[in-house]
Amino acid sequence: MNYLRVLFSLIAIYLTGCAAKPPATFSRPDSTWKKSIEQSPVFAQNHTGFALFDLQKQQMVAQHNAERYFVPASNTKLFTFFAGLSMLGDSLPALRYVTRGDSLIFWGTGDPSFLNPELPASGVLGFLKNWPGKLFFSASNHAGKRFGLGWSWDDFGDYYQSEISPFPIHGNVIRFKINNQQHLFSVQPAFFRGKIEMADGPAPKTETKVVRKEFENVFKCQNCGTSDYSDDVPYVTSPELTTQLLSALVGKEVGLLDLPLVRTARTLFSVRADEVYQKMLQESDNMMAEQIMLMCAARLDSLPLQTETGIEHVQKTFLTDLPDAPEWVDGSGLSRHNLFTPRSMVKLLQKIHDKVPQERLFGLLAIGGKAGTLKNQYKAAEPFVFAKTGTLGGCYNLSGYLRTKSGKILVFSFMNNNFVRKTVDIRREVEQILTNIRDTY
Repeated sequence: MNYLRVLFSLIAIYLTGCAAKPPATFSRPDSTWKKSIEQSPVFAQNHTGFALFDLQKQQMVAQHNAERYFVPASNTKLFTFFAGLSMLGDSLPALRYVTRGDSLIFWGTGDPSFLNPELPASGVLGFLKNWPGKLFFSASNHAGKRFGLGWSWDDFGDYYQSEISPFPIHGNVIRFKINNQQHLFSVQPAFFRGKIEMADGPAPKTETKVVRKEFENVFKCQNCGTSDYSDDVPYVTSPELTTQLLSALVGKEVGLLDLPLVRTARTLFSVRADEVYQKMLQESDNMMAEQIMLMCAARLDSLPLQTETGIEHVQKTFLTDLPDAPEWVDGSGLSRHNLFTPRSMVKLLQKIHDKVPQERLFGLLAIGGKAGTLKNQYKAAEPFVFAKTGTLGGCYNLSGYLRTKSGKILVFSFMNNNFVRKTVDIRREVEQILTNIRDTY
């Protein structure tokens, strides 16, 4: 009996001691990061949204205003990338064509690669040059405007806002290079060399610059003899100019027809799609993005070749499962009419990750410390951020993938709008928070 009393007493003491201990508590990493965003003095006056998703666990890790809409700027290009993945193949469609007797009649698809100085050469020019008969171009399938909805009207002369067209040539820009020491004045395409005027007297600003009239291909070079200069200036596109440029390139006349696209037209392909995707995503090339959306529209023969056609089809066919329906109006993100939520951005990135092998995908995006618009940020022995930046006045967004020190892959969208402080301050704060997540998750 004494033995049993002692045994029961020991058990009671043990149970009482266990009950007296407070339950173990574990700090939730999501609350830590949410708190750091909410209490950040850098974000105090702007609108900030954040969503973080664990691919392995298939669950949201942290959210802050993730359901609210933000102007995405060039994060829009992730939607364009998804559209291309969903509708275009491994190689881009360069043009559609039919033959009538000895004549070759062709239509543009929006392919941005033809003689584009930023992309590899394709066989399209050789195809046209080697045609033994007559050549005719038709732009009747194109119903879009030169600019997207809500674009800044006074950016017509800046390299990042070239016009949208069914058959771009040389990226729809003229590349000017001036080297005064070598007495070099280069103009590509050379077709435009005779359209350059030297400005009389000193320019309003002291730097060398080539400026264009808004609606004419008339260019003035200001202070051209004072310093070296290199820049791309958009030219005004038109079907007539396209045929003139093509005639000069192929060495014979290219006629212009107003002929509807024939359903039986064959397709000629150009460069690998990844060549364009990488340029668009790493360097945030607006021209590539807009033309990708035209190529998506070109896959729908019964509908007009315009950006709205491609966007509407992609939304109705492939994006009905997003948490919040996007307001999506262009391919590049130049328009402030675009509105996306961080949680929809994260869902889109999950869908992209499902479509593209991870190694290939991460090589297409801007890479922290290594390539593209993130080359000078997130520097580490091993890259850990693979993402798309998005910047406009008062907007800085970053959406993509983060590899943690523990080896996990997280999907994130960090969106900042309506700030008046310097963009570099916002960018550094985003970098600090994402780096902390990399180190601690």
